[in-house]
Amino acid sequence: MASLPTKGAAEHSGLEASEQSGKTFFGHPRGLAVLFMTELWERFSFYGMRALLVLYLIAGGPDAKPGSQGGGLEMPQGSAIAIYSVYLAMVYLLALPGGWFADRVWGPRRTVAVGAGVIIAGHLSLAVPGQAMFFAGLALVALGSGLLKANISTMVGHLYDGPKDPRRDGGFTIFYMGINLGAFIAPLVIGTVGQTVGWHLGFTLAAVGMALGLAVFLIGTRHLSPQSSVVPTPLPAQERNAWLVKGLIWFAIAVVFYGVVVGTGNFTLNWALVPITLLGLILPVAVLARIKRDKELSETEQSKVSGYLWFFVAAAVFWMIYDQGGSTMAAFAETKSADTVFGLGFPSSWFQSLNPLFVMALAPVFAWLWLWLSRKNREPNTVVKFAMAMLLVGGSFFVFVVPMAMASDGTKVSPMWLVSIYLIQTVGELCLSPVGLSVTTKMAPQKYAGQMMGVWFLAVTAGDCVTGLLSLAGVDLSGTGVIAAEAALAALAGFAVFMYRKKVTALMGDVH
Repeated sequence: MASLPTKGAAEHSGLEASEQSGKTFFGHPRGLAVLFMTELWERFSFYGMRALLVLYLIAGGPDAKPGSQGGGLEMPQGSAIAIYSVYLAMVYLLALPGGWFADRVWGPRRTVAVGAGVIIAGHLSLAVPGQAMFFAGLALVALGSGLLKANISTMVGHLYDGPKDPRRDGGFTIFYMGINLGAFIAPLVIGTVGQTVGWHLGFTLAAVGMALGLAVFLIGTRHLSPQSSVVPTPLPAQERNAWLVKGLIWFAIAVVFYGVVVGTGNFTLNWALVPITLLGLILPVAVLARIKRDKELSETEQSKVSGYLWFFVAAAVFWMIYDQGGSTMAAFAETKSADTVFGLGFPSSWFQSLNPLFVMALAPVFAWLWLWLSRKNREPNTVVKFAMAMLLVGGSFFVFVVPMAMASDGTKVSPMWLVSIYLIQTVGELCLSPVGLSVTTKMAPQKYAGQMMGVWFLAVTAGDCVTGLLSLAGVDLSGTGVIAAEAALAALAGFAVFMYRKKVTALMGDVH
């Protein structure tokens, strides 16, 4: 890792230097171009590997597509979905310690650079055949993503002169497009190579993508704000030693426990997956309970936390269904959907490009629509938007029931079924995700202002852990009955949010 500039050197190499030289990025600080390209390549690596993950796990196994490329881990589909869900949950769970490290130990800039390096190591581990290297690679990618994801958006904010800078919202919009551009390209490149040439070459391309992102970041670091190198609340040496001792104790306990399990010949994959999944469910509940019980919060803040619980639970149900786009739906696309359109064939991983494509196409439309409705004083409030999102994601799985029933006799269904499902889910995402981020910052108690964005990510963790536990318990998530039950659950949750909208709005106080 290249050395980071000192505070004195940084004063002439960040935002001020780029503005003094008259060079900008579409009217924004040049540092935005650096972070845009870093995040584009990081998302390229993340979504490219994700597009291959379930397909690689089932390749060569009982649930693989007949005649498809072998060389995978030959797992049943249920186990593959459980591993995918736990992995995705850990990515978002680890965003909490990732933010903590930036705030207390390394600062955002160094934490992002370290995270990118860990991600590269993870993808290179995935590129080496063998189950042990595969799981080591997944752990490293999840850890590195947690370090990077929690902090690169913070660095975008550092480029601007506070929340009132008129360029700030536009800068985050450009950054958001970089995320989706990387996610769109990744399945088309990494997915194609992985499915048609070799799985491990695909994982190698993911490592190359992150390496390019890290190179851009290190070369362009002089254009970033000096604030990104600052550790906001440095960890005192005594407290650091206490954390180190606690960590070593828990590590020793884990080593002894799993050493006994392995030594007695009782170890199975569930010994690792079940504790992690339970942790992903317990931790969000514990964090929210700790905030809710804090007696230092004012009555107004307590009310807002109570209102926020509605949004958190609704979001967890939403992500439980939505994130199956890369697992249950990906497996369906591989084994039960036709892979040709107008006589042209394509790998099933290409379906993973639909969501970012729809986001790029529809996000400006929704931004205009909400503004247009606001001018007419008819824009739905936050509670109604959440209810709409729940009904839409539930509706997408009601639609999913139809092609699943059609394919039950071995018929290959039209790809347009999956296209329509991904489209409905994207519309739901645009009703929930940006609104959820906004309402999280607005309803956060002052004491927890810096932590609440991590709490929002825990909703994703909770939703994915529910999916993981169901798979580990032997529930067939590709069954028509289970899909219909999930759809009904989301629809009922959306209906409940809508029916209690006045109560939730009252709890929100001055937030709308």
